[in-house]
Amino acid sequence: MRSFDKADRKKKSARIQLQENPGNLSNEVLCQLEDMVKASLKGGYLPCAVAFKIAKETQVPKIAVGEMIDRLGIRITNCQTGCFKVDKTIHDNSTHENVDDRIVSGLNALKEINELTCANVFDLAEQLKSTPMAIADVANLRNLKIYSCQLGCW
Repeated sequence: MRSFDKADRKKKSARIQLQENPGNLSNEVLCQLEDMVKASLKGGYLPCAVAFKIAKETQVPKIAVGEMIDRLGIRITNCQTGCFKVDKTIHDNSTHENVDDRIVSGLNALKEINELTCANVFDLAEQLKSTPMAIADVANLRNLKIYSCQLGCW
């Protein structure tokens, strides 16, 4: 297991500025959030979908869960948009032909208004009855970069 250490924090803080205690949570809620995160670890890591579930169950912003994860020195795994994969999906030419035009149109519309964010990818997936990973795969195929992770990871 590789923890989220001081060097990682320094690199991340150079890219992303998270406020301490986003959501202005009470100490009681912060303690509950910390306990839930620790209890939900899988092999010392926290899967992205589990972090989303914790946010929903505790009724706190996803970014607050991400900040707690950072504070505890835990790493997120299994990003629902595939952003933590070392090897991105390899697409062959047949994949180019089988891409849903609605996904391409939705991604292009988001890119055009500079709103190709993690949250909007999830919204697009819901609208199209797809998955965030399927939307992200098409974005990768089109060399479109998704930004602004809902947990504050990237």
